[in-house]
Amino acid sequence: MIYKLAKKVSNLRNKIIFDMGDYRQTVFLAGTGRSGTTWVEEILNSNNGFRIMFEPFHSRKIGLVREWNYKQYLRPNNKSIKFIEPATSILSGKVRDEWIDRFNKVIFPRKRLVKDIRANLFLKWLKVNFPEIPIILLLRHPCAVANSKLKLSWDSCLDDFLSQDELMKDFLNPFKGELENANDPFEKHIFLWCVENYIPLKQFNEGEILVVFYENLCMDPEREIKKIRTFVGEMLSLEMLPQVNRASALSRKDSAVNTGDNLIDAWRKHINDRQIERACEILSLFKLQNIYSKSSLPLVSGNEALRLLKA
Repeated sequence: MIYKLAKKVSNLRNKIIFDMGDYRQTVFLAGTGRSGTTWVEEILNSNNGFRIMFEPFHSRKIGLVREWNYKQYLRPNNKSIKFIEPATSILSGKVRDEWIDRFNKVIFPRKRLVKDIRANLFLKWLKVNFPEIPIILLLRHPCAVANSKLKLSWDSCLDDFLSQDELMKDFLNPFKGELENANDPFEKHIFLWCVENYIPLKQFNEGEILVVFYENLCMDPEREIKKIRTFVGEMLSLEMLPQVNRASALSRKDSAVNTGDNLIDAWRKHINDRQIERACEILSLFKLQNIYSKSSLPLVSGNEALRLLKA
C-alpha cells in the first residue's frame, strides 16, 4: 500500500509542474549519446534542486520540434521562428510532456536542467540567442561511446548530417567522402562522435562553454563538480558525490557501474587494437587526436580542447 502510494506521488510529480517560465533559470547539459549525460544529470540533481527536462529536442518524440532534423545544425545567426519559438518554450519550461518530464521530481521548481544528446550542432546558436544560459559539454572517449552504442544497436544517423546543406558547407564538406564511404558500424559511430564534438569545439571560445570530461569526473568528482558549480553560479552541494558511484536511470544492467568494472577502461574488453588504431585515424582527420587517442584518459583540459581547433 505504501509502495503504491509512493508510486502515485512520483507519477504526479512528473505530470504536475508549476514552472515560472524564465529561460534564464536554465542550465543546459549536452553531449553525444552514451557519453554519460544522464549520469551527470543525476549527479547534479542529487538534491532535487532542478526540474529535470530530458532530451526535449528529440524531433521524433516532441511535437514542438517535429520539423527539426534529428541531429539539427543551426547557424548562430539563424532567426527563423521555426527554431526560435520552440526553443524559447522549451528553455522557459513551458512544455509538459511524459518524455521530457520522465525523470522530474520537483513540482515547484526554481530552476531547470535541460539534458539533451541531440543538441551539439546548435549549441552555438543556443548561446547566441539565449546568452544567459550556461552550457556544459560532456566528452567521453569515442571508443567507449561507440562500444556502448553498438551493444544497444544504435544507428549512427550519418545521413542526417549529409542531408543538411548548411552543415556540409560550413563544416563537413572536407570530410564528405569519408562520411559517405563509412560502412563499418564501429567506424560510423566514431565519425558521429567526431562530428558532434568537432563542431562545438570549433565554434566556442574559452569561457563561453564548460567542457567536462567523463573520465575526469570518475577520477576526481569533487574537483569536477566544483568546476561546474563555479561555472553555472549555483551552490551545488557536495552531497551529490555519492551519486558518482551509482548507475544512471538509463544504465544497462551489464554496465561498468553495475558490474563493478573500471568505469573508464571497461570498453577495452570489447574494442580490439585494430579498431583503436582506426578510431585514432578518424580522430586525426578532424584534428581531435590531441584530445583523445589510444589512452583511456583525455590528453588535455577542457580549455585546451577549445583552443586546439583554433590553431
